[in-house]
Amino acid sequence: MTLQLFNLAGKVAIVTGSSTGLGEGMAYGLAKAGADIVGIYNKDLPSNKEKIEATGSRFLGIQADLSSVAPVQEIISKTVEAFGRVDILVNNAGIIRRNKSVDFTEEDWDDVMNVNLKTLFFLAQAAARQFIEQGSGGKIVNIASMLSFQGGILVPSYTASKSGVMGLTRLLACEWAPHNINVNAIAPGYMATRNTQPIQDDPVRNKQILERIPAGRWGSPDDLQGTVVFLASEASRYMQGHTLAVDGGWLAR
Repeated sequence: MTLQLFNLAGKVAIVTGSSTGLGEGMAYGLAKAGADIVGIYNKDLPSNKEKIEATGSRFLGIQADLSSVAPVQEIISKTVEAFGRVDILVNNAGIIRRNKSVDFTEEDWDDVMNVNLKTLFFLAQAAARQFIEQGSGGKIVNIASMLSFQGGILVPSYTASKSGVMGLTRLLACEWAPHNINVNAIAPGYMATRNTQPIQDDPVRNKQILERIPAGRWGSPDDLQGTVVFLASEASRYMQGHTLAVDGGWLAR
């Protein structure tokens, strides 16, 4: 009976940034729990299409440039056209730009904020409207960061955007809870992905990071599968506005 709370059979999940890294891993985790997957990608067609379909779940890939809000409504419309409904939105797509704050450009500020925060909000808005129209509630899982809690260095727009994601998660949870919509977030720790490759390749920074993580390793996309299924399922039905750290103990140290 308890395990049934995690069953996503019959649910339709939209996952942005699904072609690589964390998004790819979470999409596969949701599929294994029974959800049909709509994978949003920018350039690279998700390589896990066959892997997802091998679980028995259906897969639809939608190419969209999330640097603007232009594709937002089309994403929802195509999902409903293909699968008849939307139940879960995982706002995972994100970018990062690194530079000293005294040298940081307006372009690098705007590019990051547009993808990481602006489009995230308007996609959540569009999904919530669909949930309300369906009358069946829904789940929104935003991807925050350790830098939702901490300052970091050399990534001012990323830190600002991810701090905004945590705050926005709380606000949307408060507003949409009466509609049976749960809005929560995951704050991944240091994950071995394309975004963190420059730090992984820096022997000094890599050593500093590993020495602080109690688990003694970088995280992997697979480490988020259980968490995203939990937040997308009935098992988390009384959770609202929470940002759940999956960080190998980073914040505990």
